[in-house]
This record gives sequence, structure tokens and C-alpha cells, in this order.
Amino acid sequence: MHIIDSLWAFLTYFLSLTTFSPTRDFEPTEQVPLGFPSYSHTTVPPGPIFKPPGGLPDDGGDGSEFICDYSRMIGFRDCSSANHSCWLTNDKGITFDIGTDYDGLNSNGDINMPNGTIRRYNLEVTDGSWFADGVDFTQARLFRDTSKPAAQYPGPWIQACWGDLIQINVTNKMTDNGTSIHWHGIRQWFNMQADGVNGVTQCPMAPGDWFLYSFNATQYGSSWYHSHYTIQYADGLIGPITIHGPSSDDYDIAPEQPILITDWIHNSAFEYLRDDTANNASILLNGVGNVNSFAGIEIVSPSDIPAPYTVNVKRNAPGSKPYRYLLRLINTSFETTFVLSIDNHNMTVVEMDFVPIQPYNTTDIFIGIGQRFDVIVAANAPEGQDDFWIRAIIPEDCTGDSVSPNRTSTYKPSYDEIGIFYYGTADPKTPTSEAWPLIDSSCTDEDYDKIFPVVEWMVPAQPANDPHCQSNCEGERENITTGDNPPDGYPLAFFGLDTVNLSKWTPFRIDYSQPAFLNLNLSRNWTDNELVVPEDYTAQDWVYLTICDVSSAGPHPLHLHGHDFAILQVSNAPCPALDAGDVPLSLRLQNPARRDVVLVPNGGFVVIAFKTDNPGNWLMHCHIAKHAASGLGLQILERREDALKRWPDANTSHAVSEAERVCKNWRAWWPGSFEIQDDSGV
Repeated sequence: MHIIDSLWAFLTYFLSLTTFSPTRDFEPTEQVPLGFPSYSHTTVPPGPIFKPPGGLPDDGGDGSEFICDYSRMIGFRDCSSANHSCWLTNDKGITFDIGTDYDGLNSNGDINMPNGTIRRYNLEVTDGSWFADGVDFTQARLFRDTSKPAAQYPGPWIQACWGDLIQINVTNKMTDNGTSIHWHGIRQWFNMQADGVNGVTQCPMAPGDWFLYSFNATQYGSSWYHSHYTIQYADGLIGPITIHGPSSDDYDIAPEQPILITDWIHNSAFEYLRDDTANNASILLNGVGNVNSFAGIEIVSPSDIPAPYTVNVKRNAPGSKPYRYLLRLINTSFETTFVLSIDNHNMTVVEMDFVPIQPYNTTDIFIGIGQRFDVIVAANAPEGQDDFWIRAIIPEDCTGDSVSPNRTSTYKPSYDEIGIFYYGTADPKTPTSEAWPLIDSSCTDEDYDKIFPVVEWMVPAQPANDPHCQSNCEGERENITTGDNPPDGYPLAFFGLDTVNLSKWTPFRIDYSQPAFLNLNLSRNWTDNELVVPEDYTAQDWVYLTICDVSSAGPHPLHLHGHDFAILQVSNAPCPALDAGDVPLSLRLQNPARRDVVLVPNGGFVVIAFKTDNPGNWLMHCHIAKHAASGLGLQILERREDALKRWPDANTSHAVSEAERVCKNWRAWWPGSFEIQDDSGV
């Protein structure tokens, strides 16, 4: 056995130096960092090694010493320092830049991306407590970098560069919970087994077990990772991801960690799901908040409230252009939407949900759950004005059953003051700045009419899943309709879906112990509650999904795993009118906005489209955690025959054998049966 392990380790090492296939499997026990060849003045120099733009060492930022390593790319050079829209180039005319289609394939049939290095992280999931806002939350569940002495919230910052291979070994150190970790927005091309959804791509890790997640950084930008074990991430299991790459606009400094904004309560998320009672809700910015401000009453002494999270900036020399800061904004909430702004400062939006866009300016950004924005802010405040509020307004018509100020009559108007944008080096003062006038706090996504991706898609007018569709696709659309209070289900089944294949409201529910990844055999029959929607087309085909809302629980942020999708239309028009033909479709097919989370308007509909180029079983769900746990989700089974060829059985697929190992351990630990599982499982 030791001989086999040694041979496998050597083979892995050799392959790492000769190829970088985005689809290969890795031996989970092979955790020794892989080396690189040494070079001397007599040999060919390695490819470029450089700091990503904005990481200035004199700013002391956490990311300032991070290095991109493209040693394998001999003959290439770094072009990002001169122009942030460029990344790598060589003398043969090959360039990786903002215009590279990272969803496309190169001449070898692999994803079109640079050939980076291997990034290894080791995380533990632990029980713990966290003092975020003046009240100690003693039932927290937290991530710990095994090289650090303590767990933290948010979790450790996962960094990589475009084209790197990221390997994250996660060990479950909790005593009474399983878990699985999802890498939100990562495309996982031909890599379903690393998506981290229990009951879909894997069984949960039982206490004491571990799982190695291995995936390529095919995209670049900002995202986050979180538990996908029902509503567990609300207890603290979240962390930021940054994949360094080009930008559609230049900036000077990006020393700050990503800025995570979230809702926070002080009782277990599972208790909240069961009892619908949120103890002392507040808002956190990178793990810091003020429970008194949000609640509007003095819950604790003001002296116990931690200092607000502060973004430190500096002015340039008089007469020089102001420094431009890249801020990475991520909504990691379990049920709250925000409109984010910085008093007296405009923001230039350059990327959203891993999609680089043509820059546009705004005073405020609507950021739904799971959505991400990279923005550039000029530090151009006049001398003598040093402290400005970072604000997060909760749109009143966007809350549904949210943990928001609208659930109490005593919240203060200042609840939205959640952080400080500060010029200086000493402790900031309490800002006296005023909010931007006329901030749009309506519950609607960013205006898609002003969002134009840099890499353009042309979506065909006739989708593969509607052969009768003509130019405006008003034929037999494939509908998915959200509704509440389904007639049958488990105790927490408050939401259901009606698809083209079903005739009643059906809440989503999966079996932790029988993930779809291990049930791809073509003879497998899916239950109604597994809500498997087959999309058996080719890698060049497109499908349309029309998602309608007829529930009474407010808008729904819908997230699709495994894909970016094109947003062809968003409408507040009622779905019955659409079905009756009273509301014509008006689809944007030329360069539509692209995301992986879209807000379905309350009572309205969205039309999205994606190419079926990623075989596997992909979850689509509302990212209000309580809604997902209550049944608002389904599975897109994409090209099942191709998926089965990729992952046939444990004898020929290491990924399958690993999934079976984790499931065996889970079944041995799981204290109950599927029949007593209260929620959807995701």
C-alpha cells in the first residue's frame, strides 16, 4: 500500500509539472506542497512571478505580500502593472486579459486560462463563540486555518490567481453536526464532485471526517465560501475568496480584505429555523457590528460595543490624482438584502459575480444575498473631512420574513451606519457625514440596462429546450414557478416548485445519505421531492428557464450552481399574465448581463439562459437560507450520460470512491433516518 501511495504521489508531482488539466482528480492524502524546478543563469528562465496590482507593501494590507506564480508559463511576462486590463502576454501574440473568454475552450479543448500554481489550504470547522456586536454568540460554528491558533469570523481569506489549482482540505471538528462546504460561484467545470452540496454532490462530512476540495480558478474576481448543510452557515461558517486577475478599470491600491456584509443573530440558526425567533438581530461588516444600533434599544452598555469596521485610505499629494481603491463587496447574509453606499464617495463598478463589466458609476449598490461587486472608490475627500459612514440600507419591500428592522418598531434611523471609510492613521472619530440623497432603496437588482459584460455573449433566439420557439420565444417555454404552502411535505415545507414535469406544488427535499453524484446511473428513477430537471443537450446548446413567483414571501434571490447565466428579461408583470400571453417577452439576446444570482421580483418573473456545457447535477435554490431549507430549490441534471461517463464507478473514478468513503462514514454516524429530517437538506 505504501508503494502505491508513493507512486501516486510521484505521478501527481510529475503531472503538476507537465500539465494542468482542470478535470483531473487528486489523491486526498497527498498534502505535501509540490515543488518547482530550480533555474540558473544557464537555463531557460521561469515564467513570471509577481504581486497582483494594488498590493503595495507600505500599506500593510493583508494581501500585499501575496504572489502570483506562473513559473510554468515560460516566455510569458506580467503586463498587469502597466495596464490592469492585461494580465499575461508573450512575444507570440498570446495574451490573457480582460477580453479573454474564460468560458471558452483553447485549442486543446481545455478551459481558456493561464497555467498557474497550486494553492493549498487546510481548514477546520469547529464549535465556538464569537463576540461580534456587544453580545457573545456562544453557539457559533467557525472556520480555523490549521496554521493559526484560533478560529475566526469571517473565515480565512482564500486567495489564488487566475488559472491556479486550489486544494482545500476541510476537517469537521464539530461534535454534533455534519457539514459540506460550497465554493460559491466557482464554475466547477467537469468537476461536480467539488461543488460541496450535501445530498447532491456528496454526503455531509461526519464529525471527525474530512474532504479535499480541488478545483481550478477558471474565473477571477470576488466570491465566498460557506457551509451548504441546511441553514448552518448562518452560525458563522462563511469566508471570502479572491481570485486575482485583470480589471476593466485601473486602480492604485487593493490592500484590504474583501468586505463581507451579513445579518447576525444570537441563537442557533437551527433554532431560528424551527421557532422563527431571532435573538437580538444586527448587521456585521467583516465580523463587527453594533447590536444597540440595529435594535434601537440599549441591549448592552455602549462601552461593550466593538469599534466599527474601518476601511483605511489615504490622500495623495496635493495636485496629484487621488488614490483609487479597489473594494470587494460580498453579501453573505442568510436572509437580508442591502443597498450599500459610502457617504460623499461615488463607486465605479467593474465586476459582479465573477463577470467583468464595462465600468459604470453609482452612489449606491443593490447587493442581494450571494451577490458580489468589485468597485473602485477614489479617495478624493477634501482636507479636513476624514470620517465617512459606510451604510447598508435594508429595502423595506425586500424583506419578506427577513431578520430586519421592519420586524420591530423600535429600530433607530442610524441602524444603517455599519462601518467607517477613514482618512488617517489614528482611531477614527464617529462620522458626522450625511447619506447620499435619493438613494434608490427599492427591492430590485442593479439596473441591467446599464450592465454590459466585457466578453459579449450572443444568446440564440431558439433554445434547445423549446424546439417550437421562434424569434421571441413565446412558444412552449420551460417554466419554474415558486409558490408557498405546498399541500404535502415535511414539517418545514413552506415552499414548493411547479415545473413542466409536475402537476402540484412540490417542496425540494434530498436524502443526505444518497447524493445524486452517486446515483447518476441511467436506470435511476428520481422522486418528485428530489425535483430533478433533466437538460440532456450538447455542449453547444442553450436552454431557457422562465422563473415565475406566485408566493407571498417577497422576492427570491435565485442562485444556480455550475454556471454563469445570461439574464434575458426581468419583469414585475404577473406570471399569469405572461402565461396567458397578455405580457409579451422582450428578451435581450445581444450581450445580456450575466450573474449567478438573480432576484426574482415578488409576483414577477425572470428569464435566464445558459449553455449546457458542464455535465453534472447542479443545484438551483433561493439563497434566503430559510426558504431553501423550506423547499425552494431543485436540481438541474445536465447531460447525464456524459456525467456518467466522467464518473462511472469507484473502480475507475477516484472522485466516486472518495464520495463513497465520506458517505460510508456519514451513514455510520447519522443518528436518525431520512424520514425524520425536518428540512430540505440544503
